[in-house]
Amino acid sequence: MTRFSTLLTRLGAAILLGSMLVLAGCHRGSAKDEVRTADMKSQFDAVIQAYKTGQFIVDGAVLSALDTGSHFAYLKDQGRLPKTVLLEPSDDSKVRKQHLQYMARLQLDYGFTVYYDDGGTLKKISVVDTKARDLEDYKAPVKAEAPPQQQH
Repeated sequence: MTRFSTLLTRLGAAILLGSMLVLAGCHRGSAKDEVRTADMKSQFDAVIQAYKTGQFIVDGAVLSALDTGSHFAYLKDQGRLPKTVLLEPSDDSKVRKQHLQYMARLQLDYGFTVYYDDGGTLKKISVVDTKARDLEDYKAPVKAEAPPQQQH
């Protein structure tokens, strides 16, 4: 049986301890389902932008939540349903709670995974934590009609 010198044993223990500390440092502060990369856009099958009042920009067109659901139903019928979807803010709106709730509903209905951009960090929408909202059609704000002109 070969005996190692105490110096070699202590050096090996120090290297092992140092390696464990380095690996523990890699995981410090990281959260589950988060990625810190700005260039991950190309890794997603579909990219959707959040727009005003619960609407979305899909392939350059502004769609209501209901129309976005219809778009994914069409993709499912064609056999081209994405596996991962990225929801990002548009120039006109940031990602709001309403957008996350609609996307949680679409995630439940169609089975894909949705990530959203939260200040440079990509986070996965959890269907358990996010209350899925029923899809609605966009309702434009009601404009008050001008009173009829009086005839004198």
